[in-house]
Amino acid sequence: MSKGDSIWDLAIETVHHQEKDGKEGQQENRPAEESSVLLMGSKSSGKTSIILRFLDREGPVDEAAKPTTALEFTFGRRARNNLAKDVVNIWELGGGTFLSRLVDTAINVNSVRQLAVMLVLDLSRPDDLWVTMETLLKQARAAADRSITELDKLQPGVKQALRKKAWEKYDEHPDKEMVDPFPVPLVIVGGKYDVFQDFDSEKRKIICKTLRFVAHNYGASLLFFSLKMKQLIDRGRVMFNHLSFGAAAPQLKSMQLEHNKPIYIPAGADGFQQIGPPPLPEGNVGTMSARNPVELWKQAFTGHFPQVSAVPTVQDDPAKDPQYAESSIDAMRQQKDEELERYRKNAERKAREIARMRDGLKM
Repeated sequence: MSKGDSIWDLAIETVHHQEKDGKEGQQENRPAEESSVLLMGSKSSGKTSIILRFLDREGPVDEAAKPTTALEFTFGRRARNNLAKDVVNIWELGGGTFLSRLVDTAINVNSVRQLAVMLVLDLSRPDDLWVTMETLLKQARAAADRSITELDKLQPGVKQALRKKAWEKYDEHPDKEMVDPFPVPLVIVGGKYDVFQDFDSEKRKIICKTLRFVAHNYGASLLFFSLKMKQLIDRGRVMFNHLSFGAAAPQLKSMQLEHNKPIYIPAGADGFQQIGPPPLPEGNVGTMSARNPVELWKQAFTGHFPQVSAVPTVQDDPAKDPQYAESSIDAMRQQKDEELERYRKNAERKAREIARMRDGLKM
């Protein structure tokens, strides 16, 4: 209260501050919010390490995280005030493309409205980069579209709202008529940048241009990541916090498009004209038969980096992984395996006996 203020001036000022504090309190005391993030991608590309750094559970930098088998779940919480804590459900799909159908567990009617997807690709292995990216994005998109359609039947208007949100970054973009935004927020992460940076310059350029095209076409953010570079770890943590709790994304001023540096491009900030034409292999231009831009870029990329077999294979038996050892279950499994082997041998013996009997009757 200043010297010239009356008691009524003081009363008015007090009420004004109370109203202001009340509005701020209502904002701060809003109900706890829940979101979901699905991480999927190449095997051993750094998905687990990204999660551990976000949750501040990481060990020494050089200590390798345990490989993820199938689909694993964890969660993170952010204390907003004394009454509410926001929660993010974190799903991690292991095994590359082998168990891609398990994304249906993470992407469903209950999660899709507050869901974000992070696709982590191994930059050091371009020979399976496209097939991993294509397989997982296709499976995730199908699950998201299906869940959104089902949810819209229960809550009419949801489908339109999510579509509007996916397209808003392209409202005034010159590429609006050519892109195909993912139905939920998507971030593509290029892992193992510390290895990738030592690649031949031309190879890096091809891989970077291709990932820029894919990210821009699907309305995704693109960033490179390495567990051995603090700047990239911090950027990855900020991005994960953005997907989880709606915090600010990495600053736009840190955007990087050069293939000689770790790329960071926010969704909608790139353009097909800046990216340029697909890197078609010399002598292969006349053999291209693509029906759309994505197929053309696929043919161009795989022309430089032939992909390994698209048929997933099991290289390691999860049942024999020491981290999942259970003495009673393992003993029962061994007993059943032995019974199965005995059955197989008996079946083969009987088949041989029947064959000999048939041969004897013919004689």
